[in-house]
Amino acid sequence: MAPPEESVSAWSCKRVARWLREEGFGEYVELLCTQHRLDGTSLLALTEADLRGPPLGLSVLGDIKRLALALRRLQRQNQAQLEELGLSSTDSLPAGATLGAAGPEWGCNGVDRRCSGGDHLRNGTELRLRDGDRSGYGSGGVLCHTHSNGKCRQHLAGRLDPEVWKTVISSVYVMFVFGFTSFVMVIVHERVPDMRTYPPLPDIFLDSVPRIPWAFAMAEACGLILCYIFLLILLLHKHRSILLRRLCSLMGTVFLLRCFTMFVTSLSVPGQHLQCASKMYGDTWGKIQRALAIWSGFGMTLTGVHTCGDYMFSGHTVVITMLNFFVTEYTPRSWNLIHTISWVLNLFGIFFILAAHEHYSIDVFIAFYITTRLFLYYHTLANTRAYQQSRRARIWFPMFSFFECNVNGPVPNQYHWPFNRPAFMKTLIG
Repeated sequence: MAPPEESVSAWSCKRVARWLREEGFGEYVELLCTQHRLDGTSLLALTEADLRGPPLGLSVLGDIKRLALALRRLQRQNQAQLEELGLSSTDSLPAGATLGAAGPEWGCNGVDRRCSGGDHLRNGTELRLRDGDRSGYGSGGVLCHTHSNGKCRQHLAGRLDPEVWKTVISSVYVMFVFGFTSFVMVIVHERVPDMRTYPPLPDIFLDSVPRIPWAFAMAEACGLILCYIFLLILLLHKHRSILLRRLCSLMGTVFLLRCFTMFVTSLSVPGQHLQCASKMYGDTWGKIQRALAIWSGFGMTLTGVHTCGDYMFSGHTVVITMLNFFVTEYTPRSWNLIHTISWVLNLFGIFFILAAHEHYSIDVFIAFYITTRLFLYYHTLANTRAYQQSRRARIWFPMFSFFECNVNGPVPNQYHWPFNRPAFMKTLIG
């Protein structure tokens, strides 16, 4: 009498490894069974979206499809065990399945949204397939999303639309804000308080640390290095359009806030070394020419631009900190060396700004706090889809809602060589 066949849910990792070899997927035994300890129960719950998304991240399409079909066969043969585990056959649909709205669709403000096509899936399946979509690995299935205009629009499952036209709008926005900031700096310079009447304000750090003349140039050098690192990441990142759009929208918003703060309150210069006598530029055309000079030189002393009066808060600190956070956010956590270099450049850049006595300590502190909070709030909202498309987000954060309405969850850190040559770079990077 033959022994009863062992149920799949009772399989060990070794038994799953044997099944993979029998099905012709021996090359994935190390990844699935050794690294991720896949046993029989987790094998039955495995979906195509799991295969495509992190942490597995299979990249060979043929293998993904064949393994997904093998999993479907195994699941069909073990329907009873699936039900015991609380999984139905629809809970293990591949990523190519079509999602639609025979029932309520997740949408804005908890209102039911309906889209044509397909059967409505259970919440668990919706969440799992949305997670697959968030990972950026799609296989052509259709997902129904509700956007800020209240209409349903169909997307390929797992596909992150670059929406280059939105990136162009965000780039125009940040360039306009930089130009507006330059013009405000010209106006502020004319209102700089006389140093003889209004001496530098007391500051614990500036009063305790002697001025280093070359420190401000070093701070700008730190910013340039961070900029080059980010440009390299932007070049190689698969979702470079989304990264650039987020950088432009955040940078523009912070600098727009900076325009108001430095225009409303004029602080006395932080050091006697600064030659910041009130300078009149005559007519409007003279002011515009000076603003264009500041704008074209990016407000940097390395390009020959010298400004006064723009103290509340530090623009250099904003740029250095923002670049640091983008570098660390959009590179894998295992890239410890890059993250360490980025943070060292950020902290040294802040120290050099203070050591040069170009800004008060409060300028730097406020700039760092506002930049980090805005970055974290923006990405928290962007990664939380339920709030991202709510009415409150559209009212209070219209620009955020506009730019992020089609981005579903965290942007995965995937890289590829954007050019056809050299060929070995495409093979090396992906």
